[in-house]
Amino acid sequence: MHKLSKDTISRVLYRFDNALSYSQIRQLTGVSVGSITRIASEHRPMVPKSKSGHSWKLNENDLRHATCLITSSKCDDAVAVTKVLQNTTNISVSVQTVRNGLQDEGLNARVVQEVPLLTKRYMCDRYDWAIAHQDYSIDDWKHVVWSDETKINHFGFDGCRWCWKRKGEKPSARTTQPTVKHSGGRIMAWGCMKHGEGVGFIVRIDGNMNGELYRSILEDDLLGSLDHWEVDKGAVIFQQDNDPKHKSKKATEWFKTNNMCVMNWPAQSPDMNPIKHLWCHLKKRLRWYETPPAGIEALWVRTAKEWNDIPVEVVNNLIESMPQQVAAVIEAKGGPTEY
Repeated sequence: MHKLSKDTISRVLYRFDNALSYSQIRQLTGVSVGSITRIASEHRPMVPKSKSGHSWKLNENDLRHATCLITSSKCDDAVAVTKVLQNTTNISVSVQTVRNGLQDEGLNARVVQEVPLLTKRYMCDRYDWAIAHQDYSIDDWKHVVWSDETKINHFGFDGCRWCWKRKGEKPSARTTQPTVKHSGGRIMAWGCMKHGEGVGFIVRIDGNMNGELYRSILEDDLLGSLDHWEVDKGAVIFQQDNDPKHKSKKATEWFKTNNMCVMNWPAQSPDMNPIKHLWCHLKKRLRWYETPPAGIEALWVRTAKEWNDIPVEVVNNLIESMPQQVAAVIEAKGGPTEY
């Protein structure tokens, strides 16, 4: 390697001390960036290293404007922000430069969190429910049998929408996406779970679920799960959401006939139901298969297998998080939570 003269080193250091970039020093002195780096490391070890690449093109006002565009929901992503900045400032700036600037301002790209569509009435109901259950201990939650339905796609999963979010930022209209139950899928399934027992029976639902079919599930699969667990039906509280079939006359009569205690559940509250996270666990397991299922029947075989293989500890951990979930609903005044 050619040894640089003292004069060349001095010229490099002079420009380095005057805050020129490595690229500018290379152009003025003819010294390679690698050699400039070695000179800086040897003679100016306490000085922060210069960033390579193009010089920064966004000033403080530009960064403030970019942050405002994101946090006010006028722009959803760095691409949109870049277009606005180019139109308003007439500067040529890359999307990556804008991304870097947003990150320096404490914003990071995250998948938009899906939350239930909440009206003021729903938020009040959720808040009242949380207040009524804030003193429930884990032993109290152990008596609850949680239930829910879900849809499982044959191929892949719905796409994600991204947003920019600060660390620790609370859910808001900008960082969440309202959803409606059962927005799509290829197989519909019903399942239940209980602390200390794990998962109950899982049922594949063909066609549309109505009150009659739901009553059959309660009779065959809910009671079947309790028998399998050797748990008396009078010793549990059954949880279900406010789907019309759950509130149908047939279902209501069944609960009355069987002396089954049903938990009063606020509408639009899937984030408060720990079995939702169990469905996520199941679908994650299904994504681990290297090849997609050959058909719907193969998908159901995989689903049933992965469901029955869920450890009791997974169920226990989800249910034991209920005190924290209730506290989160109270803190959010009935609004959406991180759960």
